[in-house]
This record gives sequence, structure tokens and C-alpha cells, in this order.
Amino acid sequence: MSKADKVIQLYNKYVMNTYKRAPLCPEKARGAKIWDINGRSYLDFFPGWAVSGIGHCHPLVANAVAKQANKLMHVSNNYYSQLQARLAKKIVEESFPGKIFFANSGAEANEAAVKLARKYGHDKGKYEIITMTKSFHGRTLGMISATGQDKVKKGFEPLVEGFTHIPFNDIEALKEAVNEKTVAIMFEPIQCEGGINIATKEYMRETRKLCAELDIIMILDEVQTGMGRTGKMFCYQLYGITPDVMTLAKSLGGGVPIGACVAREKFQDVLAPGTHASTFGGSPLVCAAALAVFEAIKKEKLLQNTKRMGVYLTKKLEGLKKKYHFIKEVRSVGLVIGMEVGIRGEDIYKKCLDEGLLINCAQDTILRIMPPMTVTKTDIDKAVSILDGVLSKV
Repeated sequence: MSKADKVIQLYNKYVMNTYKRAPLCPEKARGAKIWDINGRSYLDFFPGWAVSGIGHCHPLVANAVAKQANKLMHVSNNYYSQLQARLAKKIVEESFPGKIFFANSGAEANEAAVKLARKYGHDKGKYEIITMTKSFHGRTLGMISATGQDKVKKGFEPLVEGFTHIPFNDIEALKEAVNEKTVAIMFEPIQCEGGINIATKEYMRETRKLCAELDIIMILDEVQTGMGRTGKMFCYQLYGITPDVMTLAKSLGGGVPIGACVAREKFQDVLAPGTHASTFGGSPLVCAAALAVFEAIKKEKLLQNTKRMGVYLTKKLEGLKKKYHFIKEVRSVGLVIGMEVGIRGEDIYKKCLDEGLLINCAQDTILRIMPPMTVTKTDIDKAVSILDGVLSKV
């Protein structure tokens, strides 16, 4: 029995079977590479579900975590933490004036945003939130209710009421759905789990205008698109608008669990003491990591690299599209890339894994490719070569 088989055996006996796990047991990682427990290396073009946005075990993050772990890992949010204050200041400086609530994940950040919206609208009789079909906002009961995909809801009814789902990028459908009880409109600027569906500039600007006119809170879920992956620090900055609330997680911590709900000045004090909390939210350990992520992005000019490598990788994938008739479309913004195939995408994903390339499959036919912002042309050439070899055998 191999080392990996022994780990899998333990999982089968002791760990709840809530994931479709690939037969891979990573032991160490650095940058865009992972080594499994048997010593085999893989090129990771979907690092940690987009968590390791600046690469696995980035030295600045690893050093910050190690240093902080020997000093202070956790402190109650009943007290003040200088690292939490510094991180909140940094996020605001990079986004828009307001305040931050810290949580542990994207789902928790989105829960905070929804609670903020409901609290704001409560005395006005407004509580309904409009979200989009094919959206994904997390796995809590509240967030599967918000998510516009039936597959995540099945078996968990009754759901949290007050969410209405409409087609994405359809401004007329949005205007029709708004009513006197609408308190917020919540959506991802790029639906990543939904298949890399990208908001148009017109949709984003018309939504911003509608929210301003009707005192509706515009919530952008940037859990996957935030922290530089689109070539801007935050995806909304590509559109020339500013949301009322933005949620972050994944790449924010560089590998450690952190979420953030950013509210602009008008809404920054809606959640008063006693209305919301998170025991582990914004601990010194994760805030040290997140500050190091910001440092790495600036010091290593990763926004610029993301733009360059995004163009390079997209061009390479467009080349594959010309070569294989079943590739329908390549959609990309920076290093958020989806390649739509007219066949079963999971088969391609599994064969890439066998050949040493880690990617993802969304919505059955979308290959989701989101390499770290530190990716190089050499990494991309190797990844595309592997993918080409797999596609040639389909």
C-alpha cells in the first residue's frame, strides 16, 4: 500500500465524505508547483481553489506567519489588535473609504454583507436581496439560499427567504425584479463557479446607477476576483464604479483562512456592537499573512505580471481553440480564465491530473484555469503543452 493509499484509507474511516476528492495527496508546495506524498510534482493552475493567488508558500507570507506565530496567534475581538487595524487601513486605501468586518471565509464575509443589508433596510420594511442565476456565494444555509444554483440547495429546504434570482447581465430583468422591498443587489463581477461569466461594463454601470437612485445597496462578491487576479487589485476597478459593499477572502490570506466585508462610509456603522461577530475573525496570525500578500503584490509587481501573463495564456488557449473544434470559447480577465468545451469537462480535468496539471471544471463544460499571479511563461508553456496533449486524445 502506497503512502497516499494509507492517507485515503484514513479519510474513508474518519473524514466526512463531503467532497469529490481526486486521488492526490499533496505534501509540499512552492509557487506554481505541488509535490505529492510520493514525490511526484504537479503544475498547479488552480492553486488551492484560487486561495494561493500569489503562489503556494510565498516566502513573504510564510515568514510573516512564522514570525507572528511565535508572538501572538489569537486575541479576542473584545480588544484591539494593531495588525487588524493596519490591514483594515490597507484594504480601505486600496479600495474605497469605509470600514471592514473580518471573518474567516468568503461565505462568512457574504453573510456579513447580507446581515448589513437587512439591518439597514429593517426599519424601512426592506429585506429582499436580488442575486443572479449561476451565482455562487458560499455553503452556509444563508449563502446557498443566495446562490442561484439549484444543485447546492437540494435537500436543505426550507431555505432562508428573501432572495430573488434573475439572469446575469440582463439589466431589464434587474429593473423588473426591483420592488419596494428590495434592499440590495448582490453579484459577482465574474461568475467563477458559474463558468467564468463576465459582467459587461454597461450592466455594471447601469446597476450602480439604479442602486444610487433607489437607495439599494450594491454588494459585489469579490471572493475569487479580488486581490489582483484580474490585473487590478479589485475587479470593480476595471469598470469605473464603486460598490457599496465588497466581500473578499481566498487570495487575501495567501493560504490562511480570512474573509473581509468592506462597507463604504454610508453603511460602515450599520452593524453596531452586538449585531454581528466572529471569534476567529481578523486574528493577528491571518492579518500578518494578508499584509504580506499586499506587500508581495506591490514589491513583485504582480498586477503587471497578471496582465502580461493573462494575455499570454489566453493567446495560447485561443491557439488550442483553433486546433480543436470542440472548444467553443475562451473567456478571460487577467488570470481568471474559462475555456468552454462542448464535451464533458471533468474527463479532461482528470486526464490533466494524470499528466501532472491541476485545473478545475465548472458547470460540466467549463475548464477553469486560474494560475497564481507569479506564473511565468515557462509555466504557461508547460501547462498548455500538457493540456494540448490531453485534448489530442479526446
